[in-house]
Amino acid sequence: MGAKVIKQVQATSHKGFMKKIKYYYNTHTLRYEKLVTPLRVKLLRVFGFLSAALVTSAIIIWLYNNFFPRAIDKEAQLKYEIIKDNYNNLAAKTKTLQQQMAELEKRDNEVYRSIFEATPLTDSARTRAIEKKKEIDKINLIKGDDLGEEIAKTLNNIQARMAYEVESYNAIEKLINNQETKLASIPAIQPISNKQLTRIASGFGLRIHPIYGIAKMHNGLDFTAPQGTPIYATGDGVVTTASGGNGTGNHVIINHGYGYETEYMHMVRIKARVGQHVKRGEVIGWVGSTGASTGPHVHYEVHINGNPVDPVYFFYNDLNAEQYDRVLKIAATGSAKSFD
Repeated sequence: MGAKVIKQVQATSHKGFMKKIKYYYNTHTLRYEKLVTPLRVKLLRVFGFLSAALVTSAIIIWLYNNFFPRAIDKEAQLKYEIIKDNYNNLAAKTKTLQQQMAELEKRDNEVYRSIFEATPLTDSARTRAIEKKKEIDKINLIKGDDLGEEIAKTLNNIQARMAYEVESYNAIEKLINNQETKLASIPAIQPISNKQLTRIASGFGLRIHPIYGIAKMHNGLDFTAPQGTPIYATGDGVVTTASGGNGTGNHVIINHGYGYETEYMHMVRIKARVGQHVKRGEVIGWVGSTGASTGPHVHYEVHINGNPVDPVYFFYNDLNAEQYDRVLKIAATGSAKSFD
């Protein structure tokens, strides 16, 4: 095959543009023929150009995004920094809340519950309550953000602990209210007015019975007073007995709850009625000498869980320390002979 000789000439197109046309010398025909570029080559050239353009464009875009940040990116970065600062401040506050919550829990166990003799709450009990109140899914609004998730978990923990502590303080409030009721119910005053401390005639213990003349246990205190002197309920309670009796005469029994009961004997007349709720200091009858009695007085007893105890230990509400000490001595050295 003969050598291919290519030459290039300029020709004017029908549109008036000058374009280069390549010819090659065909040794078989012994003449110059127009060089026609195959379609495959043309396509390869086009694809090559487009690929080079795409790569160049990608490089330009990358350089622009990395070295020439847009205003919107700067604004987003600024907002992110502000949010991050807010998160840090919130984290510091949640830490303070945790410390305060721990102090409240400590006071709850070591002070408040101790005062009212309530069982301290264990850490495991608080933990169980927290597990029951898990609401991470509701609070966790910032998924994928470690800082946001951590704060959400901490806040949820504090929320659960606070809810449990509220329940604990509500229980303590009930204990306080119950304690107030208990304090109001426990016998705490003398059954008659005895400002001069001269009314106690016979104390609690073994005494000579004034009628039978034998040694017999005296389960209360005898307060002498003129007939018709008011007799007072020594604590809040419900009247369970208000009737006459052979040895006790006209008498009243009050159930104060919490295991306490008081009895008032030998009344000339009864005011209280069975089922009546009475308050400490309320008149329930008047001094007399009914039943097995040798003179006007009120025989007063205090029972705890059905057992008689010395009433002298239940006068602390209307006596100061000095007066109470005098009453103790009077009751201990009173007459060896009772009125009933």
